[in-house]
Amino acid sequence: MLRSPKDFFQPLAIGAPEPPREIPAKPSRMLHFLPVVTPKLAAKIPDMLKQVDVLVGNFEDAIPVDRKEEAREGFIQAVKDNDFGDVGCWVRVNALDSPWFLDDLFRLVEEVGDRLDVVMVPKVLGPQDIMFVDRLLAQLEARFKVPRPILVHAVLETGGGVAQVDEIALASPRMQGMSFGPADLAASRRMKTTRVGGGHPSYLVRNDPDPDNPEAPRATAQQDPWHYSIARMVDACVNAGIYPYYGPFGDISDTLGCEDQFRATFLLGCVGAWSLHPVQIEIARRVFSPDPDEVIMARRILDAMPDGSGVVMLDGKMQDDATWKQAKVMWDLAVLIAKRDPEMAEQYGIDPATV
Repeated sequence: MLRSPKDFFQPLAIGAPEPPREIPAKPSRMLHFLPVVTPKLAAKIPDMLKQVDVLVGNFEDAIPVDRKEEAREGFIQAVKDNDFGDVGCWVRVNALDSPWFLDDLFRLVEEVGDRLDVVMVPKVLGPQDIMFVDRLLAQLEARFKVPRPILVHAVLETGGGVAQVDEIALASPRMQGMSFGPADLAASRRMKTTRVGGGHPSYLVRNDPDPDNPEAPRATAQQDPWHYSIARMVDACVNAGIYPYYGPFGDISDTLGCEDQFRATFLLGCVGAWSLHPVQIEIARRVFSPDPDEVIMARRILDAMPDGSGVVMLDGKMQDDATWKQAKVMWDLAVLIAKRDPEMAEQYGIDPATV
């Protein structure tokens, strides 16, 4: 499965654009899914483009079999009818083992290949899936004279995919990132849950008995069954220079649970999450934007240590090269967000025109 480093960044088809050597860093706090299967849903797109960092046309799960083609053609027309500007134009195609995948990719590249940023590939089993999509995209880009490479995003939702997450992340220079899909992963692992993300009341730890009162109720704490796999995905993405995302939180009514899940993954290193309903857009925007107080502190650390070396004391706390690196991550993300989000720019005290 290994390729020579000399050939890794060569086009995989004659006439295809050169693969990217670096994945652009752009705010992608929420990947908002919108199935364009009715005129009513299509009419929502101009307003959605004002609210989200990435708009995802969905062809796969939640789209009935008899509406797959309608969803595809509806999204293609929506891309033609709307100016996405700096909003990411992504699509989740049907799985590689489905009868719709080939037509999905062919029609997308033929009709809107010059506007499409990222193709999300669901249920990735291993690096061979990414290599197949990589080669096929190159052939289609060459055929339809697409001037820039379309990136690939893997949805991690099988046990086999998690086992090969490092290889998947490194499979192609097109790789933009990965999303974590808890529902299909639970089924793949034969986990006994029907929840989509979040903890589970049966997955818990319990305090030891009170020696002075052994029959007293013992406090419990619900645990996160996804923590290990998400952390593995984050490390694989960091190693490959790509971006990790949390996927869906299925209980739309549980906004607090959704926020907790998003925040836990943000702290682990994810840069965004899927939003399945408009109520989750603002949650993702809030959670995946660094806290203004932390951004201000990060700026103070960078100002106190311009070259990132040495040691300084700020508010009684030692700051060194390690905390400088943490501050740089926080500040750089805040600058990117400020350039897109005027409200957050004001809270950060950042003038986008000067950074």
